Amino acid sequence: MSSMHQQIKEEIIQKIESGDYEPQSKLPTEAAFCDAFGVSRTTVRAALQQLTQEGYVIRRQGQGTFVAEPKIRTNLSQTITSFNEQVASQGKKPTINVLSLQVVAADEQLAEVLKTEQNAPVHKLTRVRFVDDKPLQYETAFLPWPIAPGLTEQQCSTSLYASLRTHYGIHIARTEEHLQLAEMDGEVASLLHSDEQSPCFYLETIAYLQDGTVAEFSQTYFHGDRASFQIERVYQ
Repeated sequence: MSSMHQQIKEEIIQKIESGDYEPQSKLPTEAAFCDAFGVSRTTVRAALQQLTQEGYVIRRQGQGTFVAEPKIRTNLSQTITSFNEQVASQGKKPTINVLSLQVVAADEQLAEVLKTEQNAPVHKLTRVRFVDDKPLQYETAFLPWPIAPGLTEQQCSTSLYASLRTHYGIHIARTEEHLQLAEMDGEVASLLHSDEQSPCFYLETIAYLQDGTVAEFSQTYFHGDRASFQIERVYQ
């Protein structure tokens, strides 16, 4: 059985990569695959299970099996490349939609994270990042007002870190990032064109200057079907 389900898996991958099975399209039923390949349902299920684990397809309870969209790789390792550069290097078109930029008073929790006083002025920036006109991530970023007084929506419509360098002489030295699985609430699902309670990746980032000053705290939701993460480790 092992060699047969492997052969079926590879044939389905070939059809996906050639465009015969397009992204988000529904695959034939298990019964149809059984007839087409002349094998048992157990063999077909083993092939589909591997395809699911490897991210080629998505199995939806009661609906069937669908071709997954190509994943957008994001590098979580130390890197000088921006999100836009990482996406462009994969032959995709990145765009950013700034939803809002306002100055708010830091509550107790935010003041603790940003190492500032409670009620201190803080920039609150919300954006949606798109890849080939499809929403990939929704993020809310908080920056202490003195870091970038006068920050504008225009400056936030491209790389935020590049704008901080160019307009304010602020250089991010390092970040701490915490990634976990989550479910989309109604607002996030609506902005990412998905269903409520769909699985997603949730990333919290704290960005520091060289002297340890906290320059930004962000909360980002990545579309679960469209994002993947690459981690590089260098050993010396």
